[in-house]
Amino acid sequence: MFDVFGSVKALMKLDSVCIDNNVFRMHYKATVVILVAFSLLVTSRQYIGDPIDCIVDASVGGDIMDTYCWIHSTYTLPNHLKSKIGVVVPHPGVGGLTSKTDEVKYHKYYQWVCFVLFFQAMLFYVPRYLWKTWEGGRMKMLVMDLNCPIVDEDNKCGRKKLILDYFISNIKNHNFYAFRFFFCEVLNFINVVGQIFFMDMFLGYEFTTYGADVLAFTEKDPMDREDPMARVFPKVTKCTFNKYGPGGNIIPYDGLCVLPLNIVNEKIYVFLWFWFIIVAVVSGVALGYRLVTVFGPQIRMYLLRSKSRLSDPSEVEAIANKCQVGDWFVLYQLGKNMDPLIYRELMRDLARRLEGRDTV
Repeated sequence: MFDVFGSVKALMKLDSVCIDNNVFRMHYKATVVILVAFSLLVTSRQYIGDPIDCIVDASVGGDIMDTYCWIHSTYTLPNHLKSKIGVVVPHPGVGGLTSKTDEVKYHKYYQWVCFVLFFQAMLFYVPRYLWKTWEGGRMKMLVMDLNCPIVDEDNKCGRKKLILDYFISNIKNHNFYAFRFFFCEVLNFINVVGQIFFMDMFLGYEFTTYGADVLAFTEKDPMDREDPMARVFPKVTKCTFNKYGPGGNIIPYDGLCVLPLNIVNEKIYVFLWFWFIIVAVVSGVALGYRLVTVFGPQIRMYLLRSKSRLSDPSEVEAIANKCQVGDWFVLYQLGKNMDPLIYRELMRDLARRLEGRDTV
């Protein structure tokens, strides 16, 4: 099992220079790791373990029935989900067809869970890939070794001068850089909301209320409640295999199939329901925060002041008054990556350069 999840370790590695924020990392790091880990878990159970066991008449081999039902899907009867177990039905949703009008629900998606989870992980990484491509290592080149508290004085002065020269020559030209990042933040929000509805469609339009139904299920009377996990991920289902009889007529064989894989699937999707809701809410709040920073110059100044708390407030205010959104974004990102003492010196020198008091 540890070998299976060993490949996930590489996804958890933190970069030496941060080019995004914690909300962004919830998408491309935390969520991707969760989805890949779940995909590997389901894959190991599906292709290494025994995902299905069917009970059928002795004239049909058990292995044949297992293979047939796994390929062609199984089914349950929704009108028997609330029937008394052991009295009316042997298992939730498993009963006899009383008429041709009885609703039959086929379960095919369990074969695709491992692939869908991996596909979702790739979709969550797309905004990160776009931003990393567009960013082009700019922040890493600007920071260089200034994120360390101990730097050779000559090297520090030389590197600070490079940053100052770059910033002065490119001031008011960083908006395109910043708005690309903001676009990726919007893409993150669209992606997580879209994936909630995608999973809802994948699970037969049961996912949007799945977690809430599971919570409500635990509070109901044990004698009169319908298990939503048994409805979406049934552990026991039915399967019909048609075979020729001795006289050449077709004889249907009704079998019961146990799906141990769904024990894992039901827990995975309960967790994913809560996680996706949390990520969507946090991402929505982050977008609200981003709108405030884009349209609120005073807010940008306060944020820059909090990031450069060791600097003189008047110097920070002088810088903020001469910067546009893109310039503020670059300075804010530098503040997250540079040593606070070195960043204070950089802000002081930048304020002097912008005011024309220091042209060196």
